[in-house]
Amino acid sequence: MSNNVMLSRVENDRVLVLEREFNAPRELVYRMFKEPEHLKHWWGPKGWELPVCNIDFRPGGVWHYCMKCVDPNQGDFYGMESWGKGIYKEIAEPETIAYNDYFSDAEGNVDDSLPATLVTIEFVDQGGRTKLVNRSEYESAEALKTVMDMGMLQGITETWNRLGELLESLK
Repeated sequence: MSNNVMLSRVENDRVLVLEREFNAPRELVYRMFKEPEHLKHWWGPKGWELPVCNIDFRPGGVWHYCMKCVDPNQGDFYGMESWGKGIYKEIAEPETIAYNDYFSDAEGNVDDSLPATLVTIEFVDQGGRTKLVNRSEYESAEALKTVMDMGMLQGITETWNRLGELLESLK
């Protein structure tokens, strides 16, 4: 699997599994997901920034963030903000991170009209390289379809491309 290839599959109609290998050690890749100063450089699709990124990295802790489109070429998306809230369930450094992911507002109130996700990220040591396995579990096939229709797969692909670029620059 090369650096830029992401494999995706759906299990049980409601679990999206994404896999990609990064040319960086597991500990470094893991840090990219837990430290706000790193997340601010890669989280979100191309043309989006993370002006707000507050993390309490512990089980029960909250990750509250805002993605903002800063690319005028993205038309109606330009200037748009998308707020999210993660509540960490399990942290086993440097192997896994599990959290419930919600759409929220700027105050951190969960938007129940949009699907919530149980995200489990596994960091697999490949001898100096790292395979990332991201499992996103939705309450129903309809909830998964909703986020897929919102362009989630393209967004994650672009986000992970940005992570790959950042990891290459840190070597």
